[in-house]
Amino acid sequence: MKTEVVQPIVSNFIKSLRDIGYTFEVAVADVLDNSISAKANNIQIACLPIPETTFTMLDDGTGMSNEELVNAMRLATNDPYSQRESTDLGRFGLGLKTASFSQCRDLTVMSKKDGEIVIKQWDLEYISQENEWLLITPALENFKDVPLFDEFLNQDKGTLVVWKGIDTFKESDIPNQVDILRDHLALVFHCFLEGVIPGKKALTIHVNGQKITPFNPFNPKNIATQQLASEKIKYLNSEIIVQPYILPHHSKLSQIEFDKYATKEGYTKSQGFYLYRAHRLLIYGTWWGMHRTNDSHKLVRIKIDIPNNQDAAWGIDIKKSTASPVSELKKDLKRIIQQVTVRGSRPFTGRGKKIEDKATTRFWELKTDNNKINFAINRQHPLIKNIADELDGEQRNLLNVILMGIESYLPLDAIVAQLNSNPLKVKQEILFKEDEIKALVSQWRNQGISETFIQELLKTEIYKNKEGYFEDAGH
Repeated sequence: MKTEVVQPIVSNFIKSLRDIGYTFEVAVADVLDNSISAKANNIQIACLPIPETTFTMLDDGTGMSNEELVNAMRLATNDPYSQRESTDLGRFGLGLKTASFSQCRDLTVMSKKDGEIVIKQWDLEYISQENEWLLITPALENFKDVPLFDEFLNQDKGTLVVWKGIDTFKESDIPNQVDILRDHLALVFHCFLEGVIPGKKALTIHVNGQKITPFNPFNPKNIATQQLASEKIKYLNSEIIVQPYILPHHSKLSQIEFDKYATKEGYTKSQGFYLYRAHRLLIYGTWWGMHRTNDSHKLVRIKIDIPNNQDAAWGIDIKKSTASPVSELKKDLKRIIQQVTVRGSRPFTGRGKKIEDKATTRFWELKTDNNKINFAINRQHPLIKNIADELDGEQRNLLNVILMGIESYLPLDAIVAQLNSNPLKVKQEILFKEDEIKALVSQWRNQGISETFIQELLKTEIYKNKEGYFEDAGH
């Protein structure tokens, strides 16, 4: 058999390698995984225009020797199917490189271990020119002006990652990118930041000097949050832990808390599964095609925590941003979806049924006919009936047309949109003026209102539990 070595054109390969699809915040999170795997407790991040846009990440992890750093800079360091430590957040041995290359053309890593500092660099421009993967050992002094360099020198151990030649965003966009990054890290690493992982100290992350506060998407500290019974699914000789939550209805939250847990995506898009691997959030706000996104289920969030030996079963990609469970797992997940969404819809269906409350005479009633549903104004409401009785036939017809117009052109789409996006701001009750409804009682009294009519009014939404209005008017 005749063979020959055909080397790839490195410059073309680099272009493909850079175009995997990382966003800035996802790339940073992927690099940060290495710091957690290195048992870091404190991570500092800086992204500053000094003198050109430069990104640095410093950790206080175990650090690396020269041999370990060379291996870490090698593409595809790890066999993705090899056994890893349970705390290892990597898999392919590509995260540091692909994440960095997606954002910059110059990746430098310096590390300190046992008092010795080592430094290595990938310069993509140089690699393209030479058409070889030539790893550079630059002079340490060339980096004395980069952010966090002095802090690195003063540490006993740790690693500093430096990105230069960043070409995915402009200097003017740094504040926006940093804000997005803070939110992303607060969510993705909230378990580490909260210090809830057994045997591990709480992680601290600072971005441009500001400490990251963890964001737990399940709002577990609110007494109105429902934490349902967890379930363990056995798969591949390990356990998958499924923990469903139902978030509080907006009526039990302040505006600030409601906005916070809506996230930038909103409640409807944030419903579904939240997949964690070894306590690190990978994917969130998805049903993986097993359930349709529904406004009545927008408070349902289901946490799934898998060990790091199940990546293949969940189809986790290099960026840790897409996944899909294998068919054997979907059966159990569909069952859990069914159980949780039934309970998750109650805060909305329960409130919707109030319109059918027989103890109260309401302005609106729900009507069903041949699988059609519509909201109609109650023509038997004592106020409407009182007006109709005072009108002649032609005027009664005109009133009916007006009521039908209100029913037919009820802006349901706009109402639903506002209730989904700004439920705490929708305040219809304030349109009713207390002085006006009190004055109306006095007017009726002067006209000789009957006791029967008073009793009918006391059943309506306006006058229920307001008997005093009629007593005052009688004196």
